[in-house]
Amino acid sequence: MTSEQITNTGSVSGDCGSAQARARTHVQAYVQTQARQNGSSKDGSATNGPARNDSAKGGPSGRKHGLQRCHAMLRPVSLRALLPWLMSIIGIASALCMVIAWFPSTVWNTPIVSSDAPAHYYFIRRLLDEGLGAALHLWPHDSFYPPLFHICAYLVIKIAVLFGVQCSIYAAFNITWIIASGVIFPAGMLVLCRYFLQRWNRGNPISNPISRISQALSTSESSSVSESSNISNQQVPSAGNRQYDAASDATFVLRNLIGLFVPVLAVSSVCHPYGLLNAGPLIAFGFAMSLLPFLIAATLRLFDAIAAREHIAKWLAITAVAGVVCLVAHPRIAFTYALILVPFIVLRLPWKLILGAFIAMCVGAVAFVALMLTSFKSDRWANPDSWFHSHQPSKNLWESISFCLTDGLDGFPAILFALLLIAGTAAAFVCASRRAAARASDSFSSAASTVVPVASADVDVDASTSDIAVSAADSPVSVSCPPPASHSNATDAASASSESSRLRRNDRLRDVIALTAAFLLVALVYVCTVTLVGALPNIISAPWYRDENRIMTMLPLVALPLLVIGINALAECVSACAASASFAPSASSFSTKNSASSVPSLSSASAVSSVKNASFASNWIVLIAVFLVIAILAVSAQIVCPSRSAARDTIIAHSSLNQSDPNEQLTEQKIAVLRKVTERTGTQATIISDPLNGSMYAETLFNANMLYPIINARTDVPSAPFGKVETAFASGDAQQVLGTVCPLTDAPEYFLTMGDQAQSLQSFPYRAQYDSFHNEELIDTYVDGGTLVKVADYSQYGQGWALYRFGCTD
Repeated sequence: MTSEQITNTGSVSGDCGSAQARARTHVQAYVQTQARQNGSSKDGSATNGPARNDSAKGGPSGRKHGLQRCHAMLRPVSLRALLPWLMSIIGIASALCMVIAWFPSTVWNTPIVSSDAPAHYYFIRRLLDEGLGAALHLWPHDSFYPPLFHICAYLVIKIAVLFGVQCSIYAAFNITWIIASGVIFPAGMLVLCRYFLQRWNRGNPISNPISRISQALSTSESSSVSESSNISNQQVPSAGNRQYDAASDATFVLRNLIGLFVPVLAVSSVCHPYGLLNAGPLIAFGFAMSLLPFLIAATLRLFDAIAAREHIAKWLAITAVAGVVCLVAHPRIAFTYALILVPFIVLRLPWKLILGAFIAMCVGAVAFVALMLTSFKSDRWANPDSWFHSHQPSKNLWESISFCLTDGLDGFPAILFALLLIAGTAAAFVCASRRAAARASDSFSSAASTVVPVASADVDVDASTSDIAVSAADSPVSVSCPPPASHSNATDAASASSESSRLRRNDRLRDVIALTAAFLLVALVYVCTVTLVGALPNIISAPWYRDENRIMTMLPLVALPLLVIGINALAECVSACAASASFAPSASSFSTKNSASSVPSLSSASAVSSVKNASFASNWIVLIAVFLVIAILAVSAQIVCPSRSAARDTIIAHSSLNQSDPNEQLTEQKIAVLRKVTERTGTQATIISDPLNGSMYAETLFNANMLYPIINARTDVPSAPFGKVETAFASGDAQQVLGTVCPLTDAPEYFLTMGDQAQSLQSFPYRAQYDSFHNEELIDTYVDGGTLVKVADYSQYGQGWALYRFGCTD
């Protein structure tokens, strides 16, 4: 057989993955070695006529044919290289469009009126006033707050200025959220899911049964066919394999179709990112969650590098950089990261690294407990049952479990998602278990075999589950024994191949077990948060403040990858069953014909060809079915989405100025008063007010200098100016008030009253500390004593609304 024929047979493969590229390299290297050995032999017995000789010597016809073949292969390879990028871009663009379509239009000019929103607007304002140097001490008392989201919003404003566009704080806030939620998060989920798909399909066209069938037929044929006729018989199926692989690489198409829909499904659930924009909004934590898929994927790549003992430094550096970025976004993301990675650490790292990882986790847990004990004073630390005493369960057990299984979807999409998740996980366990058992059997049988599998070290070979990229029938190299130089060399090559193959023996099973375990851990934390009460649920959910909105963001990180490999496994199982059914009559027909005569014929080629046709049809039928199912899920999730619509309606209600309650945080009357106040005081004077009456929005609406425009003041921090003013104001001592307020700035200091605290903030646990700021009797006492001097009356907007100036001697 010519080296060109061998190379053509071994190098055309259905999968352009890295594993198959390495397999082709091994096949071609072996062919070139054999060609050199045959060309250097004295008797010239390796040559097979003029055509072989001309090609081997690099004659004109050989060079011309080689150029034609390379030119013919460039076009499909280029298309295969571009298709994943094209599908990814389309998928992420679709996800971005869905996020933009969902986003409430009312918050582009007015703020989101909620508990945490004023703080984030204030942080962006402080960066604009003081520059990026303020990023390490954004709080008013100069302590650290995760600044990455606010830095990005700051950069949006600065970049807009370069193009002559004035971008408001609210617009920059919204643009940053949309980019993080509509681009970064779906792209990260695509990277993470593609990682698991690549490991699952390593060197594996969708259930290619031709490898197993051809190998069986070739084995039967080899006992009665001479070498020359055997070569002739193999050339026909080899040509058929090239056509089959080029036309029916269903796995490649399936991976790209799944990649097309992963970004869409990533933003279809209310779990993330929509829930966090409504809850607070929890902007910094949500930004970190959008970045987390990249960190998880980089860490898993690092685990692979450790197992292969190559490129460790590269992936360690990438993981470290991704980790620092996520921590700058929000340090509490480390708990989510650790929870999801624990199963992978246990299943994929050496025991010494497992021990080191758990020691690091224990040290981190101790440091977190110490931080909590020193930062938040409480007499309930020793009684976990009393933690989160105001928390109330929001779902029963079945509701919380079903929410996890459906990834927070609604209606028909939720049912379809849950069915696919359960069935796919079961199919993945079946496929992975069969592969593990088959690999154990293959390892035993290969020890007694005289055939050295050339590509088994780099391709995840599985004859029983049809995962062979370059099989015995596809490549005659693997069924012909190379003449060993010595017995020891053959033994060394076999042991090296066995060692490399052992590293990947149970990749599928480990991934399925680890993903399922991570999903169960996330579900456990969610159930403990929204359903269970008591000491143990409090301890388990404490790292996330026992907050449902934070915990539900973890569900897509584990549910989507599990769904993706589950769908892939389902497609593989269906295709394998169809191919096995078509293999039975073909094999029996071949056996009958072969037993009638010992004369070699092309019956094996006919049998393989018929099975290829059946497998071609079954693979593409399965592919179309999978496409339809995923498309139905993705499209219906955009049509049936009451949870996302409810979150959007809530945000619209929060940003509306038409409030029935005049004491809500922002109304048209309060906007008018805050505008008048800023016009009266200017932007340099300090204004003190109850932060729960909505006055803190004057900081970003009109650039007023509010003393503490965010809500949860910390009186335990010595540098907290608002805490000192609050304590002095509540004392009733005029001298103490003026002695605390007057030294704050060189500009005048004012006090603003705008009624009672907003009803929407009554759940705030520290609201009582601001009661003195709307205590009318205390305010009248300060006015009578000259501590406060009324300079503007706004009683036409609300009872008791007025602006006072502190009686400081300027």
